[in-house]
Amino acid sequence: QVQLVESGGGLAQPGGSLRLSCAASGTIVSIVSMGWYRQTPGKQRELVASRTSGGSNNYADSVQGRFTISRIEAGNTVHLQMNSLKPEDTAVYYCNGRIYTAPGRWNDYWGQGTQVTVSS
Repeated sequence: QVQLVESGGGLAQPGGSLRLSCAASGTIVSIVSMGWYRQTPGKQRELVASRTSGGSNNYADSVQGRFTISRIEAGNTVHLQMNSLKPEDTAVYYCNGRIYTAPGRWNDYWGQGTQVTVSS
């Protein structure tokens, strides 16, 4: 089994910064990608940012230039640095990992979610 444990999040003022971290552990053969999604009530979960094992990053248009994703491969950890936060960034943020647990066997795994609130 694989576990994704998130940390960070909380309350920030508009224009402020927060940093999210997520660590993957368990039976991990290799990681295809890790990233962050977010969800608000009544809406579908949406991609915020992702990073592949090859080092390619993908960002939602709404966070491009403000958020930065980085990954520490040795620790199977991914970080999301969120700058210039806006009230519309308020959501529950979920860590995602596409992970091989055996040769030829991969699944998408999710963290428990962490609340980010941007408000003055």
